Amino acid sequence: MRKLIFALMIGMAASACNSSATKEAKEGLDTAAIMKDTAATEFKSLFDGKTTNGWHTYGKKTIGSAWKMDNGVLHLDASEKNDWQTLNGGDIVSDEEYENFHLKAEWKISRAGNSGIMFYVHEDTTKFKYAWQSGMETQVADNKENEDGKLIRHRAGDLYDLMSISKEVVKPAGEWNKTEVVANNGKLEILVNDQKVLTTTLWDENWKKMIAGSKFKEWPGFGTYKKGHIALQDHGADVWFRNVEIKRL
Repeated sequence: MRKLIFALMIGMAASACNSSATKEAKEGLDTAAIMKDTAATEFKSLFDGKTTNGWHTYGKKTIGSAWKMDNGVLHLDASEKNDWQTLNGGDIVSDEEYENFHLKAEWKISRAGNSGIMFYVHEDTTKFKYAWQSGMETQVADNKENEDGKLIRHRAGDLYDLMSISKEVVKPAGEWNKTEVVANNGKLEILVNDQKVLTTTLWDENWKKMIAGSKFKEWPGFGTYKKGHIALQDHGADVWFRNVEIKRL
């Protein structure tokens, strides 16, 4: 009897040890997976602070000399014009494409200036002459003196010509602002200066109606792409960007 009890006790202890080992192994696997997931989703800077590597002018292989990087700040020098854009400027797009992402960018605009941050840009110049004809844009502008500042859905922070932000939180020309774009499985959020100002759903029937009621209805395919480039707009005005970073979701 004593031998039987002793054997049972040893078996229970072994079982407990095995259970504990299995639990620790599982926890180890879970921790590793979490660490791997965290590492894979860290924010990545889209500029190295010294060069414009990783970007090119829309429809070209290189970037225009009017886009200049200086001490971590990207500046479009619009002192020389080319029609409504800049000589040796043009919209620039990221070399990489993104599907689900969280984008952050700080910007400031010159007096009466206009620019934009675009996403889901489909780079096909046979269909779209400009980046904004395929990708949606959150507006960058001097609301006080730029003509777009007087138009609904054209003000700084707005989803250009589609939706207005819910409240005015944009700082004036010459001051730094921060824009965030979170696009994940068709859900879109825009934050300006750390405040959520716009939420919508992409690609549903309501989205299609918004496009049909905008100027973008002229370009079949606008706002339909679910993967694309990030773009910074040249609208013929000096604009500055810094701390541009992205995280894949």
